[in-house]
Amino acid sequence: MPRRAAAQVRPVPADAINHNRLVQQIINKVMLDGKKSVAEKIVYDALAILAERTGKNPVEQLEAGIKALTPVLEVRSRRVGGATYQVPVEVPARRARTLAVRWLVQYARQRREKNMSQRLANELLDAQQQQGAAYKRKDDIYRMAQANKAFAHYRW
Repeated sequence: MPRRAAAQVRPVPADAINHNRLVQQIINKVMLDGKKSVAEKIVYDALAILAERTGKNPVEQLEAGIKALTPVLEVRSRRVGGATYQVPVEVPARRARTLAVRWLVQYARQRREKNMSQRLANELLDAQQQQGAAYKRKDDIYRMAQANKAFAHYRW
């Protein structure tokens, strides 16, 4: 048991331009070495690319992409009698959204486009069409949870 109280959840403020918390969360995830202005430029350029390609509201497109990447189930390791089981559990909404943003940025960084804003925009477009590395990660985790459904009774 921890001796101190649980860490407080700090609310993410809305971003300055779109007044959206999700956009700010992605900016914070893209940011490296505290360079927030660079991260903002990358994300806003990616949203501009999204708007240009789809012709729709880029924030709605972003939310649709994140919704496509949001996991429903994940596996947690549970030790029972000397054996470790992968137990499928439902993902809480806050963690699911955090995972979706993390995967989006992580796999966007691994893409081969010219700059990060193009990578981010293309990863979002791929996510909406249920393809791309981030969507594959979500799908793999869901498949693993389905494969281990037999151990669901070990849930705690």
